[in-house]
Amino acid sequence: MEQETVSKNFIEQMIDQDLAEGVYENVCTRFPPEPNGYLHIGHAKSILLNYGIARKYNGTFNMRFDDTNPTKERVEFVESIKEDIQWLGADWGDRLYFASDYFEKMYEAAVSLIKKGKAYVCDLSADEIRAYRGTLTEPGKESPYRDRSVEENLRLFEAMKNGQVADGEKVLRAKIDMASSNMNMRDPVLYRVAHMNHHNTGDDWCIYPMYDFAHPLEDAFEGVTHSICTLEFEDHRPLYDWVVREVGFAHPPRQIEFAKLYLTNVVTGKRYIKKLVEEGIVDGWDDPRLVSIAALRRRGFTPESIRMFIELCGVSKAQSSVDYAMLEYCLREDLKLKSERMMAVLDPIKLIIDNYPEGQTEELEVANNLENEALGSRTVTFGRELYIEREDFMEVPPRKYFRLFPGNEVRLMQAYFVRCESFVKDENGRVTEVHCTYDPETKCGSGFTGRKVKGTIHWVAAKDAVQAEVRLYENIVDEEKGVYNEDGSLNINPDSLTVKQAYLEPALAQAEPYDSFQFVRNGYYCVDAKDSREGRPVFNRIVSLKSSFKLPKA
Repeated sequence: MEQETVSKNFIEQMIDQDLAEGVYENVCTRFPPEPNGYLHIGHAKSILLNYGIARKYNGTFNMRFDDTNPTKERVEFVESIKEDIQWLGADWGDRLYFASDYFEKMYEAAVSLIKKGKAYVCDLSADEIRAYRGTLTEPGKESPYRDRSVEENLRLFEAMKNGQVADGEKVLRAKIDMASSNMNMRDPVLYRVAHMNHHNTGDDWCIYPMYDFAHPLEDAFEGVTHSICTLEFEDHRPLYDWVVREVGFAHPPRQIEFAKLYLTNVVTGKRYIKKLVEEGIVDGWDDPRLVSIAALRRRGFTPESIRMFIELCGVSKAQSSVDYAMLEYCLREDLKLKSERMMAVLDPIKLIIDNYPEGQTEELEVANNLENEALGSRTVTFGRELYIEREDFMEVPPRKYFRLFPGNEVRLMQAYFVRCESFVKDENGRVTEVHCTYDPETKCGSGFTGRKVKGTIHWVAAKDAVQAEVRLYENIVDEEKGVYNEDGSLNINPDSLTVKQAYLEPALAQAEPYDSFQFVRNGYYCVDAKDSREGRPVFNRIVSLKSSFKLPKA
């Protein structure tokens, strides 16, 4: 019997080799965000990759906040990140950590480097350090403070820790090689002075470790075996390895880099999103036009659709961009069998059936999803006055227009055939009413075969229709002009949000935040969790019904 070939990505192949050679006995991965903003779709790839590998190898997964920079961190970001990761399905159990939990141990590690002659206190300013660093083609110049004695460095570093040094006056630097071809190895800064309150440690510390020093230590303290990160950290790997080696870890973690996830025509940069928020162009980090995980969740994306998308993207070393339409494809695939299909009229016009008895109504049974019988059915009210979409009537239709126009007959979805007899305009020439007659023999499900019609339109009964705000979202940036202007500013799409006052089936008035539905012939919609009120939901369009995107053939 032939064995099934299991395809593994390059990271899994490296892990397999480490386990086979006995480098590690088990696997431990982590996701280490900095709490200085909301996570976006690119982070989802790292979260699901690290969590997935831990599960695949029956290992452990750590959730850790890299909170070493109090100038930009907030508790709001900590809580949003935790919520995002849990929503995606990555379960860290009791393995929640903060880099700030290790500040004392990091300080001790820095002291050990000073004692080994591997670190020194430097008085150069930030600009001077930058100038001394050299260029890609020229070696750097050694600091005049590089050869301070161990005793002096220990005394000065303790003074930094005790608050006796002003911000920017001194830093602790690694003593490596100012002529290294890798700029990151030219005596990088390990600690800086910052008299700031920290969200987790308060005023306990006034010196904070730099990311390139703290990160490898955090991994090593927690027993992480494989530090999986994106490609921009590849040039930092020699420094990562230097730190864990010089501090003296017997089984240091292994850093492995993979390509970032880039989506076409979206904004992921925290600096740009922060500007959009501050200028009121969007209503927060979770505005449904953004691709932060919180924004995607609020808009109505599902964790299953994002997991499917990340799986389709795969893992590689090669940088590439993915079409946003592929993310929407995954969402449609997930929602099409889950969502109840309801009727909603977004641009209403009144339809009156002149020969339907006044005051009479009837209840029609309607399937909730024709592709999924398990979702059952519901009843909708039908009566003499209805709302239909304005685009479903034309006074003078173009060729191959099969909806309502004078003399034409269509089916009202799940109801009857109606024929357009006349229409009414207001003083501005805008159609306000369409008058029809119906054929009672043509009721849906009656078996009527007398004639056929080419058009079917949806409707909502005016008697019990619920009015609600519906928001139609487009890309926040102008796709035709590109994401950025020449000066680096964003090309904002002025039509990124359209607000409609729509008429919906009455059942939708009781929908809960995050409930999603298909509005027939229109798209998938979700109840907005931020602006909805009890009995007055606001609906966000998640995605339209159709796309030109096709999965590439295997």
